[in-house]
Amino acid sequence: METLHELLLPYKEEVGKLAGILTIAQFFSGIFICRDIYKNKSTEGISSIPFVGGITIGVLNLKYGFLLQDEVMNVVNTAAIILNLLYLAFYFLYSNNTWSDIYKPGIYGSLLIAICLGYTEMEAPEVLEFRYGLLVTVLMLLLMGSPLKDVGKIIATKDASSIPFPLTFMATIVTFLWLLYGIILDNNFMVMQNALGFLLCSIQLVLILMYTPPPKEKTKKKKN
Repeated sequence: METLHELLLPYKEEVGKLAGILTIAQFFSGIFICRDIYKNKSTEGISSIPFVGGITIGVLNLKYGFLLQDEVMNVVNTAAIILNLLYLAFYFLYSNNTWSDIYKPGIYGSLLIAICLGYTEMEAPEVLEFRYGLLVTVLMLLLMGSPLKDVGKIIATKDASSIPFPLTFMATIVTFLWLLYGIILDNNFMVMQNALGFLLCSIQLVLILMYTPPPKEKTKKKKN
């Protein structure tokens, strides 16, 4: 009996391309955040963490793609870095406090990149892929699961409007496709990373479906 890896292997190129295209499409969701910033002429109430985190994780994943010698991962992560740099530059134009909004998280992100890339130069080649993959997996899951830090408040107020539906919906699809791609590559870290990512995104999607107030209620809350 064929394993799931063997069944999916003939579709490696198709799954990889689809995952790459949809991942790049997901990166364009930052345009909606920039649109809100432009409308308000301010970054008040809008964090730069999605952009700084996107650049940081993009660089770390790009290194992992080089270790795996996977062209699809390299193209996707290069696109992620470029787009998030553009979003961050736009954010900078309207920032109310460049130190706390941009420079401070940027310094933390740069230090994290320096530490992780420095580690790859010191680690033994035979265990590098395993250990670096674990490190990147943990960091990605922390970033993906960050909206769930307010899950108690969401359930208490029955309002999940703080979780963006378009981003969550796309992330759910993308993590599922990368999960399939990980199975095709027989890469345990990609499988674990995206299985947990898919779970985190699915939980957020369920919260949105359960606790999204009707438009009238949203308007009333804003007035109050």
